[in-house]
Amino acid sequence: MTTKRTLHILLIGNYIPMGQQSMLRFAELMRRLYSQAGHEVLLLQPKVVAGRLGRSAHHGIGKWLAYVDRLVLFHRSLRRALVWADVVHICDQGNALFVPWLRGKPHLVTCHDVLAIRGARGCIDGYRVGPSGRVLQRWILHGLRRATHVVCDSTQTRRELQEIAGLADTQCSVVPVALNYAYRPMAKGDADSRIAAVGVDPQSPYVLHVGGDQWYKNRVGVVRIFAELVNRHGYQRHRLVLAGKPWDANLAAVISDSGLGDRIAAVINADNETLRALYSRADFLLFPSLAEGFGWPIAEAMACGCPVVTTGRAPMTEVGGEAALYLDDPTDTEGCARRILDAMGSRERRVTLGFGQVARFDTPAMQAGYLNVVAHLTSGDF
Repeated sequence: MTTKRTLHILLIGNYIPMGQQSMLRFAELMRRLYSQAGHEVLLLQPKVVAGRLGRSAHHGIGKWLAYVDRLVLFHRSLRRALVWADVVHICDQGNALFVPWLRGKPHLVTCHDVLAIRGARGCIDGYRVGPSGRVLQRWILHGLRRATHVVCDSTQTRRELQEIAGLADTQCSVVPVALNYAYRPMAKGDADSRIAAVGVDPQSPYVLHVGGDQWYKNRVGVVRIFAELVNRHGYQRHRLVLAGKPWDANLAAVISDSGLGDRIAAVINADNETLRALYSRADFLLFPSLAEGFGWPIAEAMACGCPVVTTGRAPMTEVGGEAALYLDDPTDTEGCARRILDAMGSRERRVTLGFGQVARFDTPAMQAGYLNVVAHLTSGDF
């Protein structure tokens, strides 16, 4: 089921200084998919006005200036854009607090995860949220409850959303996300040149981790599992490459204590082609997350022919399918190392299975899923 007339689709994207690159890429992907279907698309993001006076949108006065841009000044530009729009798509659940501003306009919200909401409600051990964060997450949850329709990236995220928001099956659906870049294996020579340019020795075998500094990415666990591996046969020459955000103080301390600092390399904010090179030459991706909304690096790695070792929990199991090697307990570093040593001999089989698994996450399927939701919205079915 697809829409037959040209629609004006308003996408609400993220505030750029927040630095949420995956969400910025998702909004751009949706703009492309809707445009390819023949619709007129406008991507609207809160402008940086007050935020110019602050150093960071995450801390100190900069955080409060960012709130001014997002929660005060954005209202006027959104109100003007609503006159033009037939349908509104809020591209990140973090912006669901704008739902009450939509004045009944048909709309959908993409929910990538509910980790912050659950953390703010005390549902996750060790997840600490300040007073302003708890208020913000209450507003976001209120918006999700009022949304016309919510699309989740994974079945696990939908299940968690329904538990916490009380949404009926008709109020939310699942559309798996497609890769937001054309990840595929890179030729050895090209890959070696790219990884050498970012300080990684292409002649040394390495284990790769891709992720931010969020608690659930478990980068401390990555380092500790690697520390167990290097003492085992077959991994004495290996290095660890951490691609993502800079190390925080806690991770730096763990690396220092491990005594492996000279064997661990950081690749900060790598672009897509550098990531593609890193995936293509890695022994495997080590992705022992404690939780995820989807887990894009799993799919990206498989698309590049890189075996994946990840946690045996949804949604990682949804994304990895039969191709990935699963760890029972990502905090049991010694057990994880044993599991990897016991099972990583079947590399070629896992690569082949990975190519088949990642084919599920293609842009035509994602486009069809979202167009189907839009068609229901414009026909009044929701």
